[in-house]
Amino acid sequence: MSTVVVLHDNPDWLPPFERAFAREGVRLEPWHLGSTTLDLADVPQDAVFWSRLSASAHTRGVPHAYPTAVATLDWLEASGRRVVNGSAVAALEVSKVRQYARLAAAGFDVPRTIAVAGTDGLVTAAATFGGPFITKHNRGGKGLGVRRYEDADELAAALADGLVEPPVDGLTLLQELLVAPEPFVTRAEFAGGAFHYAVRVDTSGGFELCPAEACAVPTATAPLFSVREDVTAEHPLVTRLGRFLAAQGVEIAGVEFFETVDGRVVPYDINTNTNYSPDVESSVGDPAAAAVARFLGGLARDAGRLAA
Repeated sequence: MSTVVVLHDNPDWLPPFERAFAREGVRLEPWHLGSTTLDLADVPQDAVFWSRLSASAHTRGVPHAYPTAVATLDWLEASGRRVVNGSAVAALEVSKVRQYARLAAAGFDVPRTIAVAGTDGLVTAAATFGGPFITKHNRGGKGLGVRRYEDADELAAALADGLVEPPVDGLTLLQELLVAPEPFVTRAEFAGGAFHYAVRVDTSGGFELCPAEACAVPTATAPLFSVREDVTAEHPLVTRLGRFLAAQGVEIAGVEFFETVDGRVVPYDINTNTNYSPDVESSVGDPAAAAVARFLGGLARDAGRLAA
């Protein structure tokens, strides 16, 4: 049986993929980044390797997930193994500064952002916004550090009261406040380098959102995540994002964007550890987890034929 090895930091996120890979007839072998051991003299097994490193791994008791992922991916890449979302993509996953810099260089409209190391320069930088702004963590995920402040004085008071959560890498981002006509953002999902579907994400309750099956709770209200049928592969932003992700070596990802009251369309987060909402997956004919399994399974079978 063909094998795909998944580098990950949260086993709770794997069951939907395990089921999809089982249906595809491909073995999914988990390597947890919190307990990886590498003998650098060894040759990696014949398999396709898929990195699902999460920028928020440190919040789940795996503070060294990123350096472990990079070490493992470097070893695999040096050995010539097929790696999906490799070391360069891991660096993109854990740095919003890198994401914004790459997006801006490619011509995308990105949020005005100031990155501040430590806390000494935060209030001075905040004063340059002249009005409401938000903070977020450079190495974030799941909305870490996202807070709205009306002005620099409010941020100064929060700092004095110890209410500003320190980022794990020491970099806090100050960012212009983007205002949408309705409280939602859109997440465009790409699998195997191709657009799969777009998801409407309700942000009326804030930005600490998790679409994964493990995060779902029974509710009588409308789901936070639903398919957005009007965003297709022909959408101008989607076509540009597809080319951008290919240039960055990203093969599986979700990209979130705002549509603002003043007509801007602004991508603001690239999540290469993308999880899929069970509400959305059950409502579509071709679930994204199945598309990922087909893509990776095809790579694994091709690798097996070449090895034979």
